[in-house]
Amino acid sequence: MSELPDGYELHDGADARAAHAFLTQSYWSPGIPVETVEKALANSLCVSVLHRGEQIGMARVITDRATFAYLADVYVLDGHGGKGLAKAMVGHLQGYAELQGLRRWMLATRDAHGLYEGLGWQPLPDPSIFMQRHFPDIYA
Repeated sequence: MSELPDGYELHDGADARAAHAFLTQSYWSPGIPVETVEKALANSLCVSVLHRGEQIGMARVITDRATFAYLADVYVLDGHGGKGLAKAMVGHLQGYAELQGLRRWMLATRDAHGLYEGLGWQPLPDPSIFMQRHFPDIYA
C-alpha cells in the first residue's frame, strides 16, 4: 500500500455525513438522500482518508465476499488531489483479506481510468455481455 503524505491518515470505515456532503454534489449521485448514504455505507466495506481529523476522501466496496465486488464512490475533495490518496484507498480495499480470491471486481468511472489501470484494472474485453438497470434521476 502507498505511503500517505504527512497529515493524512487511512481509516477503515467512513463518516456518512461527510460522504453525503460530497456525494450529493457528485456527477454520479446528485441529490442522494443522507439516509441512502447511511444505508449504503452500513452495507459496504469502507475506507476513508482523514486530514487533521476531517474526512477528505472515501471509497467503498459492495461485495458478497465470495465471488464479486463492486468498487464505488471513490472520491478525494478538491485541494487534496494528486497526493496518491485515491490510489491508497483503492489499494487498501483490494488488499482486504476477505476480498482475496474473488472472481470479478467491477467499477464505473467517467474520468479516472488511468488511476485504476495503475492498480490492475482493465477495460471490459466484451462490454456487450453486460447489462444494467439504471435510474439516473432516482434522487431528483
